[in-house]
Amino acid sequence: VTLTTESKTIIYPSGDGEPVAETYAHMYAMFVTLELLRQYCAGQSATVLANQFLYYAQGFPKLRVAPDVMVIFNVAPGGRDSYKIWEEGEIPQVIFEMTSAQTQKHDQEYKKELYQALGVLEYWLFDPKGEWIDQQLLGYHLLPDGYAVIANNISEVLGLRLEADGQLINFYRVDNGEKLLTPDEMTIAREEERLAKEQER
Repeated sequence: VTLTTESKTIIYPSGDGEPVAETYAHMYAMFVTLELLRQYCAGQSATVLANQFLYYAQGFPKLRVAPDVMVIFNVAPGGRDSYKIWEEGEIPQVIFEMTSAQTQKHDQEYKKELYQALGVLEYWLFDPKGEWIDQQLLGYHLLPDGYAVIANNISEVLGLRLEADGQLINFYRVDNGEKLLTPDEMTIAREEERLAKEQER
């Protein structure tokens, strides 16, 4: 994607050739979280993106970050090769980073400060291997004076309660307690439903 100015053409790359995730556990947690939230937000004016560049300063393509998962409301649904705040008019409201002992300093300092400065309402860190977060899950919500820890693991923005379960995050609707099913769980549920219908015959 390019932006033409009077003097030069600015290129905003959609990739950098770096690996998608540090380990399989981090990649799996990222993609399951992406799919759960993508299904949850279906039908809304929202998009859920994973490991794609978030550009936050027009004209400065090096000012970018690639959140593991980001949820943006009040935008057109569907995927993007990258996300430019000035084009879409919305800042991501919720960001997830699949963190590790190796990335914790970057996640807790640089990214936390950046997301806070951008106005990201919630920032969640999930440690699938339990390398540095005791409960594996750590959430922050934005207050007027900066980020504060979310003590009850409830995302008010999403209307979901989050719970670490092994190497994945479980999501439960706050309004009815219903669990968001992973693709594997949905397959099992459909099969159980099919077998139940057969037994009714």
